[in-house]
Amino acid sequence: MATTKKDDATEELIKNTAKRLFFGEGKFNATTQEIADAAGVNRTLINYYFRSRDKLFELVFTDAQAREQERTESIMFSELPFKAKIAEFIDDSFEIAKEYPYMEMYLVTQFNQGCYFKDEEGMDRMLKKFYEEFEVAMEDGLIRKTDPIQFILNMVSMTSFPIAMRPLFQKTMHLTDEEYEKLLADRKDIIMDTLFIK
Repeated sequence: MATTKKDDATEELIKNTAKRLFFGEGKFNATTQEIADAAGVNRTLINYYFRSRDKLFELVFTDAQAREQERTESIMFSELPFKAKIAEFIDDSFEIAKEYPYMEMYLVTQFNQGCYFKDEEGMDRMLKKFYEEFEVAMEDGLIRKTDPIQFILNMVSMTSFPIAMRPLFQKTMHLTDEEYEKLLADRKDIIMDTLFIK
């Protein structure tokens, strides 16, 4: 029994290390050896647990997808009012970006290569719920009359673009981590004021 726990802990350590390298440091091309060195384990253990680097990448991507969907579902199906749900989504996006600043970029890269969310039914459920609440918010005068998909595109692009483009913006504008974090913190009000009338 002790062996199983130790094995589970090692497997989790390797996965978390890979996540940190990919999403935290932007090392999407990290080799098996680099992951092993960062985790402080023998490279053969990565093959033992995950069979190959590609399998490990796939697992990390699937975990990231699941995390994205779980957080969105928990917000969408919460008892919060519609406007508070949008605010929560923005907060959550920026919070994850602090720990994993390259996650958005990694997910977009994977989507461009043909990897998509596996739980289409879950996504359809969330969209149905969103559309229903969106209509009510429009009728209540909280938002302008617009296509709900345009609303989603505005919300996601205003939130995700500054995260995905962070390395470029920081470098070209000579911004420190602290300065960029302040910009992201200020963006929430800007986004909410853009999306909502009141």
